[in-house]
Amino acid sequence: MAPSQMSFVDHFTGPRLGSNKPLEAIDALIDWAPLEAHAREIRKGQTGRPPYAALAMLKALYLQSLYRLSDPQLEAALLDRLSFRRFCGFGLDERTPDETTILRFRHAAATAGLLDACFEAVNAQLEAKGLIVKKGTLIDATLTAAAHNKPPFEKGAAQARSPHSPDATFTRKNNKSHFGYKQSIGVDEGSLLVRKIVVTANAVSDSEAADALICGDERAVYADRGYTQKARRERLAGAGIKARIMHRRTSNGQPLPRWKERLNKLISRRRAPVEGVFSVVKRLYGQARARCQRLGTVSADAVAAVTVYNLKRAVRLLEPPPRRRSAPARA
Repeated sequence: MAPSQMSFVDHFTGPRLGSNKPLEAIDALIDWAPLEAHAREIRKGQTGRPPYAALAMLKALYLQSLYRLSDPQLEAALLDRLSFRRFCGFGLDERTPDETTILRFRHAAATAGLLDACFEAVNAQLEAKGLIVKKGTLIDATLTAAAHNKPPFEKGAAQARSPHSPDATFTRKNNKSHFGYKQSIGVDEGSLLVRKIVVTANAVSDSEAADALICGDERAVYADRGYTQKARRERLAGAGIKARIMHRRTSNGQPLPRWKERLNKLISRRRAPVEGVFSVVKRLYGQARARCQRLGTVSADAVAAVTVYNLKRAVRLLEPPPRRRSAPARA
């Protein structure tokens, strides 16, 4: 059954039964056909039992990120929650995927780059709605802890590896060692929609991912001093993009000129909202700690999280402003 169709049993349920306004708003926000076309590429179903609908499985992964569910929890929720079944397109009389099926699809999606392609497809639709302002791109990175505890590093942090999280590496921040991965994002100034995301091991410097976060159509790029490079400033200037990257002291330790200090403060204030985006995806969508073992699946999981963040953010941006109460007439 196609996700947009209703089964015979569904016609006998009340329209308000299982109502979930946030999910309904997300479902109605975009045209899911382009995403379904991408999902079908990894759901051929040429042999064996007919697979679940490709779009239904993709939407299930978005529910998993949206509600911070493990594979067993998602299996139980699809059996129990009518709103989840409706969002994915499962009829009341249809079977739903078990945790093993969900796990296999998630790994197949990560290998095929499905979630990256769907993230781009969603952003293309949000841009067509005029939600991406392109006034500037706010760049920053955050750390995501590995799914397993960090290993001892008697031989040094550079050689330390965990057999359970083989792609995770160490870095130091605020005089503490952190084992895991690094998420770098480019956020649209004004709308705070995520336009680009790159996930790497912790050992990769922030600056290495920076160029992949620049869209090329923004008017300015805002970043802290960790991203400053003369060549990057020149490339941005050559593209007609203002390089609002904070300045750092020279190697001889001389203090910055007063004008650079003032510019740094201005840039810091402009790029500060990107921290709020990280707060949301970590606090609400479980990105403070990875739940996968390999970098590819960790990256796909992070992309799914920023996709649902963008969908929820877009719904809020399109909401009509609250009506102001008129002041009572004075006698």
